[in-house]
Amino acid sequence: MPRIRREATRLFARGWSARKVGRYLGYHHTAVMKWVARSRIIGDHPIPTRSSKPKHHPKELSEDIIKKIITKRLEHNRYAEAVHQELKNDGIIISLSSVKRTLERRYLIKKKSPWKQYHPHQDRPYPLKPGDLVEVDTIHRMISEKKRLYVFTLIDVYSRWTYARAYQKMNSATAVKFIQEAQRCAPFKFDMLQSDHGPEFSSYFVSRIKKNHRYTRIGKPNDNSHIERFNRTIQEECLDKLPNEVKKINCALKKYMRYYNYERVHGGINYLTPMQVVPRY
Repeated sequence: MPRIRREATRLFARGWSARKVGRYLGYHHTAVMKWVARSRIIGDHPIPTRSSKPKHHPKELSEDIIKKIITKRLEHNRYAEAVHQELKNDGIIISLSSVKRTLERRYLIKKKSPWKQYHPHQDRPYPLKPGDLVEVDTIHRMISEKKRLYVFTLIDVYSRWTYARAYQKMNSATAVKFIQEAQRCAPFKFDMLQSDHGPEFSSYFVSRIKKNHRYTRIGKPNDNSHIERFNRTIQEECLDKLPNEVKKINCALKKYMRYYNYERVHGGINYLTPMQVVPRY
């Protein structure tokens, strides 16, 4: 329809009468004249269809109440429920849905992403042996303004045994490949994997790893505290000294993993090395 309206205005500009244009396109000549008037404002462009929703409602909020909602939101950056209660304390009776709708129309409320899926809760196992709980994460390293490389990391909570490898891409297929490589190198079996809600750990990842898997709570990085601390350690002791090249990073990681697992003592396991803990089981 927008292009048909533009075509009608072009025919009119060529000297056709409004009635002739209407008969040619199958519309009333008064509609053609409205399109012509609109084209004189917006120029020679497709004329969009106007929204049919009403501009006003008998029970719409007054501008004064809308201003108070926005002011309270911007003043302390409180969420909609808190703004609603503060308005109620000030004697302004308004529904919570109206507060949320007003904030949403002004882009002052963060909506839940439609891509975030619900994951049923799974109890966190208490690690009693290597492999009972293995945490996985990803380190993002900037190569340029629009290009990155990714270092996947993994740590066994009980023994502190670790594995890391760099990749050009970050997706679920790469994450599955990383877990398979880590399992081949590990001296024990992974019984439970734990990750955050990153896109690389999607439902595709869970269905392909063929292992038990659980997600951390959203906004609770402490649930993955061991791997988060390891990410800092590996960056300070290894990655920050290297150029952003996947081959060189993987070559250095191979040497660093051997040092970390066989030589580096850890206070969390009574100053033993991970490989001194693993053989006990």
